[in-house]
Amino acid sequence: MSQRQGGATESLTSWPIPTLRLAGLAGATAVLFLVLPDQGSTGILGIEVDNRFLTINAVVLLLATVDYLLAPNPGTLTVSRLHPGAVAMGRESNVEWVVARPKRRTTLWSAGVWLADDLAPSLRADTRRVKIKVAAGGSTSARVRIRPTRRGRFTPSEMTLRCSGPAGLVVKQRRRAVRSTLRVLPQFRSAREAELALHRARLLEVGLRSARCRGGGTDFDSLRELTPDDETRRVDWAATARSNRPIVRTYQAEQNQTLLVLLDAGRVMAAQVDGAPRLEFGMDAAMLLAELATGLGDRMGLLVFDREVHTTLPPHARRSQRTAVSEAVFDLEPALDESDYRSMVTHVATRYRRRSLLVLVTELAEEVVEAFLMPSLPLLTRTHLLIVAAVRDPQVEAWAMGLDLGSERAGVATVDEGFRRAAAIAELESRRRVAARLRAKGAIVVDAIPAKFASALGEAYLEAKAIGRL
Repeated sequence: MSQRQGGATESLTSWPIPTLRLAGLAGATAVLFLVLPDQGSTGILGIEVDNRFLTINAVVLLLATVDYLLAPNPGTLTVSRLHPGAVAMGRESNVEWVVARPKRRTTLWSAGVWLADDLAPSLRADTRRVKIKVAAGGSTSARVRIRPTRRGRFTPSEMTLRCSGPAGLVVKQRRRAVRSTLRVLPQFRSAREAELALHRARLLEVGLRSARCRGGGTDFDSLRELTPDDETRRVDWAATARSNRPIVRTYQAEQNQTLLVLLDAGRVMAAQVDGAPRLEFGMDAAMLLAELATGLGDRMGLLVFDREVHTTLPPHARRSQRTAVSEAVFDLEPALDESDYRSMVTHVATRYRRRSLLVLVTELAEEVVEAFLMPSLPLLTRTHLLIVAAVRDPQVEAWAMGLDLGSERAGVATVDEGFRRAAAIAELESRRRVAARLRAKGAIVVDAIPAKFASALGEAYLEAKAIGRL
């Protein structure tokens, strides 16, 4: 819903600006120079000027002056900018300008008003300039469509107004301070995947279990009589002895568990993959996990760190947690320094003592993981179940498989392409080594391309939940 986002608070000096209509009038009246009788000349600064020329220009100047004086002062107009407080990146929304003009007894005509706003280019507005007519004592609005392509906080602060008189020969111009704030939230790219995964997980809860999922939860639900399809290990022997009938225990998927996403916002997450920083895909995955966890009755929280822990969203099971995650990271940008894993691990170990599912979204850079993450890992895996998730670059995979050879003969690579392929193979091998070492330390590793990253993380969470690892 649109809301008022600021009004004009100050104005600067007004400037008279001639219009094309004035130039057209001057050109049209020049024809009179040919039909008027000769009226002699007048010396001006030692130059003889034809009196007909002076007369014509005096008339044009008089008309322009009167038109300028009759034009409303832009400083007397009331200007406001209306737009939603927050817009999701890639979604369409509207920005509306409202211009109101005070009523004067001597004003009988509608004034032409040109308005130019300083909307950021990444908001992708259809136009930043409009022309409207505003009657005395009335107001007029104009609306423009925006489709933001970059998330963050935008604070348009100025508009430029031009007002013309009844003839439109000269306009008055002023800049007006109209401040407002528009927050562009990250795009939830995996909304469809989250919906499908949540639907499948709810089906599992009512007994429609797929072949991939083993077990049916570990939280006790109720007792009932044995049926031919029940497993004998579910038999409750004490209840069976009391009732003289075979009784089995039924279980439900665990609820009220805690999932905490640890989002690395350091240097390694600034690298571009598929045209976006790795951090963008990490935020999308965090929103998908928030949608899944809260939909299944679990609590989801978020912790963002680089040199220090600077964004913490406490775990909560409210259905609006995904929106809260989006609000928490909408203006987050990756730092260009190494992340302090030790500080993050200390923060988690001291504040989250109950066993939880920790999802560390970072990059599998061998030097960084070996030097900073590995020494601190036992503090997390001793109490919690840890998933280490990273976005794999599909372009590196293509290089490693030689799918982008640019030479004319298929299968023949140039020297540069050969070196590039060797480097890509070495990079993928390095990632495999890091993943193997993390698994040896007790962590689950998810290494997926951008298109499948969020859904792969959701699958890992659901599988850990289904087999009772939490």
